[in-house]
Amino acid sequence: MAGADTSSPLIESRADLIEAMERGCKPAEQWRIGTEHEKHVFHTDPLRPVTYEGPQGVRALLDGVARETGWEPFYDGENPIGLRNDASAGGISLEPGGQFELSGAPMADLHGTADEMAEHMRVSKAVAAPLDIHFLGLGVTPLWAVSDIPAMPKSRYGIMTKYMGEVGTLGTSMMYRSATVQTNLDFSSEADMVKKLRVSLALQPVATALFANSPFSEGRDTGYLSFRSHIWLNTDDARTGMLPFAFEDGFGFEHYADHALDVPMYFVIRDKKYINVAGESFRAFLKGELPQLPGEKPTIKDWEDHLSTLFPEVRLKQFLEMRGADMGDSGHVVALSAFWTGLLYDEVSLESAWELVKGWSEEDRDYLRREVPRLGLSTPFDRSSLFDIAAQAVGIAEAGLVRRNRLNTAGQDETIHLAPLEETIRTSKSPAERWLEKFRGEWNGSVLPLFTEAEI
Repeated sequence: MAGADTSSPLIESRADLIEAMERGCKPAEQWRIGTEHEKHVFHTDPLRPVTYEGPQGVRALLDGVARETGWEPFYDGENPIGLRNDASAGGISLEPGGQFELSGAPMADLHGTADEMAEHMRVSKAVAAPLDIHFLGLGVTPLWAVSDIPAMPKSRYGIMTKYMGEVGTLGTSMMYRSATVQTNLDFSSEADMVKKLRVSLALQPVATALFANSPFSEGRDTGYLSFRSHIWLNTDDARTGMLPFAFEDGFGFEHYADHALDVPMYFVIRDKKYINVAGESFRAFLKGELPQLPGEKPTIKDWEDHLSTLFPEVRLKQFLEMRGADMGDSGHVVALSAFWTGLLYDEVSLESAWELVKGWSEEDRDYLRREVPRLGLSTPFDRSSLFDIAAQAVGIAEAGLVRRNRLNTAGQDETIHLAPLEETIRTSKSPAERWLEKFRGEWNGSVLPLFTEAEI
């Protein structure tokens, strides 16, 4: 097949679709923690977004980080659009609006995650400083409209931008002016995957509330604590959401594959170029009936690429991706991984978390997903508010990290990385609520101080 990835075999059966996820199963001693985070980039003199080209552009930032780290660039056409860290499977990529994303290496413990975050920011800031590039730790850029933000030269984003206008109202806001932090965790078996997926889906609105950090857009209070999470509710219903079928009897890898088959495609890569197949069916591709590639059938790599274009609150690939949190400061980046590691990587905590959520109905989960972006921890729920659930979840996570007993060189266990969440529980205020207090008080209705106070 001309231009196909010849290192990837053709899909021969449904078993190949399932195996693409199932091969992620690994024993507990091999479980790792992956952390991904996106930072907005901006100039201060004058205050403005960062373009790709130019002596102070994102390309210059990438080039500088490559020199400092020895990481290898990868390209879209002639444009470097990211860096690969071949030594540890991590790397840097660019989101559509220039958001600078680290895909962290798989770490054995949270202390490694914290060290990685610190080193990444040290190198990035050292390179960025002479370019007048700064990094902002918020879920949505607080000042600029989508039209103000320069697009990065990535072919897939051109395809997605056009398609977003056809399937939702805020899809381009998601692409160009939102930023998230994500935790990736392993599973040992199909049954373990199912339990972890159900727990993390149910508790994803809790994470959204705890990490809410995007109350502003275009210089105004949006009325939401996590405007980023609200944006996702208005992006593309076919590929987002809470996956209600995951709670049905008999759910497993095959059911997720069936769901993915029904999600419209974005693109197919041939000869290192993106072919626009937005809206087409992967089922048709399996039959060789894709209009843009008549007679061709997909490879395993095509399927893996398609799986990466699904955006539910928890995404299943060869690991589970927790996708519900706004970007924050460095402490909150590590705290998200601490929260989910404590809940999912200790069997007692996993069972306790399941007991906490197993009685929730589909209507309960949908209600939380819908209301939490606006109300956060104050969302009314179960004769009280979500705050009580969040406090219990943080406590369960803390106990799990204690039992893991992974110590740093100072003899501290991983619970030290929950400190930002303990502050939120102590004060009953998310980061967004703290920003809003300042916005309504000492900042006199201006978001400009955020570019200093929320700079990472």
